[in-house]
Amino acid sequence: MLSYTHVSWLAEKMPAGAPNWQPVVDELVDMWLRDYYRSNEDGQVVETTNEGFSYLFDIAGERLLAAWGVSSGKNTAPRPASRMAGAPIGGPAGYHRGHAIPHTLGGGTDINLVPQAGWINVGPFRPLEKKAVATPGALYFTYWTYRGTTGSGQRPTAVEQGLLQPGLPAEVVPHGN
Repeated sequence: MLSYTHVSWLAEKMPAGAPNWQPVVDELVDMWLRDYYRSNEDGQVVETTNEGFSYLFDIAGERLLAAWGVSSGKNTAPRPASRMAGAPIGGPAGYHRGHAIPHTLGGGTDINLVPQAGWINVGPFRPLEKKAVATPGALYFTYWTYRGTTGSGQRPTAVEQGLLQPGLPAEVVPHGN
């Protein structure tokens, strides 16, 4: 797991109200890219946004590295079941089309779907997702790691899930996959 000590310090020093998450996001993106490029020097990572959330995606490896955004509370839009059904699962039996940013937070489909072990997706992943939904103004993120280089597949081996709130230490939970 990466060290989120500095990011946590930035969040703790941030005043409540209308937080400026940009310095924290800049730090996170820099950390994630340095970590990813250590074993994927041939990666072609781009940053994009969709439905108010940002993503780092490796075009060469066709895989998601990270997703983040600020909570605006509960998303009540219907779940796009037919759109999700068309997305590949990307793993053996027991894997789901997991959301990097949960649907209840406003995360969509397509780039936001990652092959995720079902028992993690509907188990230990949920508490921090629910807390992000219940905490408007908080910064929620996921950082996905892979074994090997860009040609070694689209299924992550682990994910770091985080929630940052002004004035509080970072909550970062590592999960295997």
